[in-house]
Amino acid sequence: MSGNGRIREELCKYAQKTVANKLVVGPGGNISARHEGKMYLSPSGFALDEIAPEQWVEVDIASGSVIDIGLRPSSEVLMHLYAYRANPGIGAIVHTHPPFCIAFSLVERELPIMFPDQAALVGRTTYVPYVLPTTDILAEAVAEKVNEASTIVLGNHGLVTTGRNLREAYYRTEVVEESAKIYLIAKSVREPKVLSDEEVDEIASLESEAYRIQLLQKMK
Repeated sequence: MSGNGRIREELCKYAQKTVANKLVVGPGGNISARHEGKMYLSPSGFALDEIAPEQWVEVDIASGSVIDIGLRPSSEVLMHLYAYRANPGIGAIVHTHPPFCIAFSLVERELPIMFPDQAALVGRTTYVPYVLPTTDILAEAVAEKVNEASTIVLGNHGLVTTGRNLREAYYRTEVVEESAKIYLIAKSVREPKVLSDEEVDEIASLESEAYRIQLLQKMK
């Protein structure tokens, strides 16, 4: 199978996981992957788990030109394009509407680091206040953050995660959603205890965590 074909199959795999784990509902959310100067993006109007391999829309990252297959790219095409242009190390982007992340964004901004998986696989999560979706203003706001953190909470909207590949970007989505859930549950009782910078650094230095991160960087 060609590299292009493998990327399309991989996109279908993680699109289906995104829906199965209720990180989006209906035709919400969009995901993409970079390959040889192009990005392959979910088409507009499709539920993510309904997209066939040949329906991912190819867009040239440098020019923004779209390969015509009779489908429009996601309405958040600019957000993906600007992010890839801003950070050449990004290999995939997952934009979802996870319920706990949205709930968190309604009451808080800074998601603290509270447990080892969050520290090792995600690290700092940054925040963008509410901006009208699908606009170049949102695209520019996200692009300004993609060199600061791999996970971005969008106020009143959802979550954007990036990774060197789809696997890494997707699992960061799961971990941040779990983090938002844990924070909101703990906060309902009392102020949560968070990890110190020193504790986060200790986790990052563990050989076992380095191994897990290496595994995430593999395509499958």
